Formats: sequence, structure tokens, C-alpha cells
Amino acid sequence: MKDTYIDSGKGQYRKNRILHWDRVSHHKKRPRRPGAFYQKLLGEQYRFLIPPGLKVLELGCGQGDLLALLKPSLGVGVDFSKEMIHHARCKYPQLHFVVADAHDITFTEKFDVIILSDLVNDLWDVQYLMNRVHDVVHPGTRIVINFFNNLWRIPLSVAKWMKLGADVLEQNWFSPHDIFNLLGLSGYEIVQRRIAILLPINIPLISSLLNRFVVHFLPFNLFALVNFVISRPEALDGIDKGAISPSVSVIIPARNEAGNINRIFQNVPELGRSTELVFIEGHSDDATYEVIEKIKKNFPERKCALHKQHGKGKGDAVRLGFEKAEGDVLMILDADLTVPPEDLTRFFEVLVHGKGEFINGVRLVYPLEDEAMQFFNILGNKFFSMAFSWLLGQPIKDTLCGT
Repeated sequence: MKDTYIDSGKGQYRKNRILHWDRVSHHKKRPRRPGAFYQKLLGEQYRFLIPPGLKVLELGCGQGDLLALLKPSLGVGVDFSKEMIHHARCKYPQLHFVVADAHDITFTEKFDVIILSDLVNDLWDVQYLMNRVHDVVHPGTRIVINFFNNLWRIPLSVAKWMKLGADVLEQNWFSPHDIFNLLGLSGYEIVQRRIAILLPINIPLISSLLNRFVVHFLPFNLFALVNFVISRPEALDGIDKGAISPSVSVIIPARNEAGNINRIFQNVPELGRSTELVFIEGHSDDATYEVIEKIKKNFPERKCALHKQHGKGKGDAVRLGFEKAEGDVLMILDADLTVPPEDLTRFFEVLVHGKGEFINGVRLVYPLEDEAMQFFNILGNKFFSMAFSWLLGQPIKDTLCGT
């Protein structure tokens, strides 16, 4: 760890990097340049992780290609290479680009996402930078960092020597635990770690197979080229003291559940600053739609929306509910009430106290009622739980729980 950012070698280090990236910038337009396919694969990963429409700050943005790909509502790129920023401004006039050393960032704006893509490899002092980042984050900000796997140090050096890889100067090499520790020292907690890219060279069919599927299986995942780490500012006692309590929309797919509607109105708790019930009626054989229309008149104090499902299946109903919902927090409650409505309070409190990003119910840790889940349902549930855990990189234990 460096005691101070002001170091006699820092100035020369920075100067060498600026000269290098100014030179590299002139070669970035070549579509077949070394590293172009790797950048394409990185972009796919970032598009999966970051939805459009957010306020995004990218440090070490280069020519702004990744930032533009994410379609931010406000996009700001910072790079100390004047040549890189010149090209970025020409290519993406709708975004904002600043010539500055990432260590010296000063903004009054707070961003939803901070990106450091292949930047920690090149930084003079990672911990110093992460301390500075606190000035531009709010409690919901996510910091997304990607960096190389140490096992690729020799292969990348050979590729560089053969002019098959990206033109880079001597790199920093961090293990994931190094990054975890540096983030922890700077007041951030880890949300997720992911790995990606097994083959950064475009070989039709083979590259897609390896990078989409094989990279997730042992022992191949040990050799993934890229580590992703997503973190957030550590919460103060788990709560943002100045935050406004969020509104909630409870999405309720309802098919042939006329007998449960009154209980739903009575027992769904009021959460946050307001709670909206969003019923999606799904082609019931009974009078579910009519019952909802009738009972909601008996609860004028409750905010309620009722929509007829156009498609089929619960997934379609949930998507429609999400589209129609007005709340900040979206919850799903099955109208069969296998999860009691009163338990929604627990989900809400865990979410707003910063204990998780996504809260999923699990019914398999307590004894189930008779007939609640048949043997083959349990078997299928276990299979899909393993599949979703693999796909998402997060443990999911009960994919059939509706809450």
C-alpha cells in the first residue's frame, strides 16, 4: 500500500502512460486491430450487467465505445489521453468527455454506476482512486471493475510480443482477493464476482461456445481471462439515513383465485411511502376478474390496478405487471397465497436495509405442508435452482417460489 499519492515516480509514470495511450488512440479505428474482439466481448458483459438509462461515469474511458454502448441517461467519460478524448467527442457528441487523470476526479454529480474497465491494471494507486470515488457515489451506486486473471500473465505477454494482443505497457496484476481487500479498505462491500471470456480470439462457433457456456464449468472457469467485481458503498448501519422511503408495487398474477382476493386486500401490508396492488388476471374459468373489480370498491383506501392478461403463463403475467407498475420496488405475490401476504414486510425490510440486491423466497428450509410440493416438483426445482445459480453467478435455492 502506498502512503501517499504524491510520489516522485508518479509524474513520470503518468507521462509515460499518456504518451502511450495517445499513440494507441490512432490505431483504435481499425476494426481488425488486436484486441477488437476482446472489447466486443467486454461490451456484451457490461450490457448484461448495466441496464440503459442510468447515470454512468467511466474512468479510463478511451474513445467512449463502452460508455456509448450502455445508452446512459447521463454518460461521462474521463481519460488523461487528449487523443482518446478527442476521438470520443467526435464519435459520441451526446456524451460528456473530460481530459483528466482518474485520480483527480472532481464532480458534483452523483452517478448510478462507476465503471473501471481494464483500468486497475494501469493505475498508479488503486486505493487512492477508490477513496476519491466516494465523492461521486450515492448509497445505490454500483462500481463495476474488470481486470485480468493472473493465470493469463504469460500468455498475454507472449501475445503482445507476437503483436497478436492489445498494445499495453507493463501492467498491475491483482488477484480477486487483492481487489476485495482494496475495496474493503476504501469503504466498499462486494455485491458480486463474475468471470468471463475463455477465448478472446474470434473463431466462428468455437469462440461463442467457449465464451458463452464452457467458461462457466470447472475446470475451465479457472482459466477465464477476465474477473468482474461489482461493489457498492458500505451502508451506514445498513440504512441510508437521508433516503426517501420507496414506494412498492405488488404484482399479483391471478388465475382461478376468486376465493383468495378478499384476503389479499385485507392482508397485504402497507409498505414504504405507498403500496400498489397490481392484479394481472389470466383467463380464469371462475369469476376472478369480476371479484377483483367488486372487492376493490370495498377498499377505496388501497391503491389498486387491474389488468387482463393478453398472453399466457405466469411469466407473461409478471412482465405485464412490471410494465404497468408505478412503484420503486417490485414484488411478486402468487394469488394462491402459498407465501402469506404478511411476509412481504420481511422482504421489504431486507431490501431497504441494504442486505441484498434481489430478495427471493425459499420454501425448502422448513417442513412443507402435505401436497404443497410433489416429489417431481422438488426434483425439478432443484435442477432449475442449480441452473439459475450457474447462469446468474448467485445462489438461488427455490426458483419456483413466487415471491
